[in-house]
Amino acid sequence: MSENDHGVEDSPAIETHDLVRSFDDFLAVDSIGLRVPRGCFFGFLGPNGAGKSTTIKMLTGLLRITSGGASILGHDVERDARAVKRLIGVVPEDLPLFEGLTAAENLAFVARMHGLPRAQIAGRSGELLEMMDLTAGKKLVADFSHGMRKKLALACALIPGPRVLFLDEPFEGIDAVASRHIRALLEDLTERGVTVFLTSHILEIVDRLCTHVAVIHRGKLVAQGAVAEMGIDRTLEEIFLDLVDADPQDRPTLSWLA
Repeated sequence: MSENDHGVEDSPAIETHDLVRSFDDFLAVDSIGLRVPRGCFFGFLGPNGAGKSTTIKMLTGLLRITSGGASILGHDVERDARAVKRLIGVVPEDLPLFEGLTAAENLAFVARMHGLPRAQIAGRSGELLEMMDLTAGKKLVADFSHGMRKKLALACALIPGPRVLFLDEPFEGIDAVASRHIRALLEDLTERGVTVFLTSHILEIVDRLCTHVAVIHRGKLVAQGAVAEMGIDRTLEEIFLDLVDADPQDRPTLSWLA
């Protein structure tokens, strides 16, 4: 292996430099610098409105960057957007699926857009539909429950075989059995070298799955690193609450229930 090859392998899967996104006068993401190692299970945490989904949208090309920059596996997300899209899978918060198609038809469409051959599409679709318990015949996505839609969105993200997988609240609305299967699948992916970038409000899942985390609060990155190095004898929930100034003594009360 050449020196250049070593440099590529040692480079991060995701890296941002002074990444900014503003909406008029509101600064949603404020000069964050992320560094996500290759093949890790990365948890991106923050309160509601902290900038998590906005960051994912910039990293995946769904939202333009105001200033700063970002790269995925060495490709600039704006200058080399087509190459980036070939390398990533995305499960966004709004689950953009084709309502008038079946689960199998949604998967086939995504796979064809990525140029997969017909035989490979059939094989991968069959495995994904069985794993996600979506073998619903001719049932259209319009008739799917939220949990079924979430599982189909994940299947669509996985069918091209991404090297980096972005998941925005993937376990929301998923039953316990499916959640366990999905966790096992994601852990297997990281063992095979896939980088998983996850946002979730379920800190127990993040604590169980993630090797690295970053915390964003009011648009600013307040911590990042390996979970094992972030706090001795403290849970991830305790670390997170300390970082976002969530003091349990300050919680609101209702006067008539006091």
